[in-house]
Amino acid sequence: MGNLNLLLLVVLLWVFFIPSSYELHPSQTQVLLQIRKLLEYPSSLQTWENSYGDLCNLPKSAHVSITCQDSIITELKIMGDKLVKVSEFHGFAIPNMTLSESFSIDSFVTTLTRLTSLKVLSLVCLGIWGPLPDKIHRLYSLELLDLSSNFMYGSIPPKISRLVKLHTLTLDSNHFNDTVPDWLGSFSNLTILSLQSNGFKGQIPFSISKIKTLTDLVLSHNELSGKLPDLSTLTNLHLLDIRENHLDSELPVMPKELVTVLLSNNSLSGEIPEQFGELHKLQHLDLSFNHLSGTPPSALFSLPNISYLNLGSNMLSGSLPDELSCGDKLGYVDLSSNKLIGQLPSCLNSTSDKRYVKIDGNCLSCDSKDQHEGSHCLINSKQSRGRDIAVVVAVISGAVLVMVLLGLGVLLLCKRCRSRTQEQHVLSKNVQDNTPTGISSELLANARFISQAAKLGTQAPVCRLFSFEELKEATNNFDSSRFLGEGSMGKIYKGQLENGTYVAIRSLSLVKKCSIPNLKAKLDLLSKLHHPHLVGFLGHGIDGSGQDDSSSSKVFLVYEYVPNGNYRTHLSESCPEKVFKWSDRLAILIGVAKAVHFLHTGVIPGCLNNRLKTNNILLDEHGIAKLSDYGMSIITEEIEKFEAKGEDLKSCHRTNAEDDVYNFGFILLESLVGPIVTGKGEVFLLNEMASFGSQDGRRRIVDPIVLTTCSQESLSIVVSITNKCIATELLSRPSFEDVLWNLQYAAQIQATADSDQRSDSTT
Repeated sequence: MGNLNLLLLVVLLWVFFIPSSYELHPSQTQVLLQIRKLLEYPSSLQTWENSYGDLCNLPKSAHVSITCQDSIITELKIMGDKLVKVSEFHGFAIPNMTLSESFSIDSFVTTLTRLTSLKVLSLVCLGIWGPLPDKIHRLYSLELLDLSSNFMYGSIPPKISRLVKLHTLTLDSNHFNDTVPDWLGSFSNLTILSLQSNGFKGQIPFSISKIKTLTDLVLSHNELSGKLPDLSTLTNLHLLDIRENHLDSELPVMPKELVTVLLSNNSLSGEIPEQFGELHKLQHLDLSFNHLSGTPPSALFSLPNISYLNLGSNMLSGSLPDELSCGDKLGYVDLSSNKLIGQLPSCLNSTSDKRYVKIDGNCLSCDSKDQHEGSHCLINSKQSRGRDIAVVVAVISGAVLVMVLLGLGVLLLCKRCRSRTQEQHVLSKNVQDNTPTGISSELLANARFISQAAKLGTQAPVCRLFSFEELKEATNNFDSSRFLGEGSMGKIYKGQLENGTYVAIRSLSLVKKCSIPNLKAKLDLLSKLHHPHLVGFLGHGIDGSGQDDSSSSKVFLVYEYVPNGNYRTHLSESCPEKVFKWSDRLAILIGVAKAVHFLHTGVIPGCLNNRLKTNNILLDEHGIAKLSDYGMSIITEEIEKFEAKGEDLKSCHRTNAEDDVYNFGFILLESLVGPIVTGKGEVFLLNEMASFGSQDGRRRIVDPIVLTTCSQESLSIVVSITNKCIATELLSRPSFEDVLWNLQYAAQIQATADSDQRSDSTT
């Protein structure tokens, strides 16, 4: 009996341990080591050095994961660290971010194809560059292929269509610049197709509608144009994301299983089909920034699961019915910047915190302060009908005049050719004479990082000069009801210009003499700083200006109005439902870091000391972060000068770049622990920063929302860069390029962790 028990124990041990401790076949090990060599020994694969023959049993991480079956590799996931550091360089291979010139993508893929049993292949952020070879199809067992965040270009090789088992194809954030291939329709098992953030052009192939298994179709941030195909046959489709393209068709019928539809920033036209009101599983619909017309279907607002509905910045017209009902889950509605008239239905007119409704820029009668005059919408409608008549008249007139034009054409052409040479000479001289004060045209032309606006000189929009009367009218004579707040740089008011545009107007007192011409030149420079994450500076007004020796008492700075408050309010537990989770905070931080990096290196001279703090990070209607109060040193130094003549534009260099890095470190710190009470930051640092080094310490001081929504590795990366930013020694602080890279890397790690968590929850 004892021997029988012993034998049973041995068998159990054999069954239990053998499947997880087999040794990888030597040929497979050789392939992996060769892959490591061809990838030029990325840091994520350092653990392979001392694990010869035992690579299957290495612990899995967010960077590397190997799964084996019967001594053969079935899954290989590698995440490198070669993220593009600055988004402005999108479209170009950046030195040190791609693999070296000696890298051969053909040799690399040839080596990969020796792993014929691979079912999952994920190679992300490894700097792989070149056209993807056709021979990738030799991995005939592939079910998942993810080659995101590399530098591959050209077209997707046709033989990928032979991967009949493929259910996920992800090629995001590369530089593919051909058309989306028509043969994609031959896939019979594909569930996820994601090609976002490339340069794909041409039409979306109609063959995509043949992939009946698709659940996710993501083609956003490309150069696609033409017609949006009928996707109604994709009965399993849950996510449709084709934002930021150039589609110019009407909206087709949509599959009824859709949960999320993102079609913003295209040129879609026509009316929203009534069929959209039958998408009962729809939760998130964004059709903003298109050319859609007509009255939106009433059923859209009452869909049982709809929570986010954005129809802003279109040409929607007519009036919404008084009896319009809204779904219980509808929390955000944007109808702004359209041509809607009449009364706002009661379910959209509620003052309850349950639902946020944005309606400004229409001709509704409910809130005259936020609306255009009714004639604005009616005129537009008449103009539309008038254009149809004008087309007929133009055709008839053209037929009558065509013979006359042909007769005069040759004479006019000859005359124009003679005058063009003279015009170009004059234009060339004007550009040279009107470059921004203190910046030579040669410097503007040759600077490596200079912004396009500054490089164009006078071709960029000139800083608008607002009259004092115009600003008084915009703010109702600076009425207290328009007062937004007061900081170290004067009072801020909300204004509405004559064309209906909302603006934020900062009032600064001129307590010392300053040169008005020099001040105007510097304000003009400030207006040329254009970046998606900067609050746009529109122009200025100077009370009593026009005199060289300033007798003015005030200067007014006019900015775009950013409606959704500041970042700091989303870090406070006083409003729990609005507190940002970790991935949202990373997105905000990355946006601001891009803006500051642009201010440091994207213009000449670089703008430093940008008053970085959490309440100067504003959020627009789409939740995009925009930095305010940047470049203030340009203005304050000029105002504080007694003698300004002959000075060049170096005022941005009043302090060192490290000041911005240090202040951004506090923004990072508040993102980790929540708002820090003014004046107690230094004390906190001295007493608490060491706590970040231990798990118990983090649990004690890190915001609970962060702890429950972050991956530990992503959190550690941000903690590390925060420590460096607030280092006592200036030389120990990182550049903003390094700050941005670390944040992007942390976001990539977090995105992978979130994706894995979603996958686990669905299995």
